Order: sequence, then structure tokens, then C-alpha cells
Amino acid sequence: MRAMLWVVGVVAGVLILLGLILEAVRWLIIIGLIALVIVIILGVIKGRQAMSHQARRR
Repeated sequence: MRAMLWVVGVVAGVLILLGLILEAVRWLIIIGLIALVIVIILGVIKGRQAMSHQARRR
């Protein structure tokens, strides 16, 4: 009986940890996607600035 309680306790603990890890991974993916969008936007802005600056030199 005691062994069964240990098994149930360990399985419950593993499921809770797995849920927390998956939740953290989901948030990391969301944060990563937001950062990627910001980098792309900043790259486009800097590229346009460089192109307009180069056009003014001529």
C-alpha cells in the first residue's frame, strides 16, 4: 500500500513539473517571437535610414 502511494505521489509530482516546464516553454516561445518581430522592425527601419542617407550623399 505504501509503495502504491509513493508511485502515485511521484507520478503526480512529475506531471506537475512537466506542466510547469511546458508552460515556461510556451512563454519563452512567445517572448522569443516578440523579440524576433522587434528585431525585424528595427532592421527595416535602420535599413531605410541607411538607404536614405546613402542617397543624400550622391
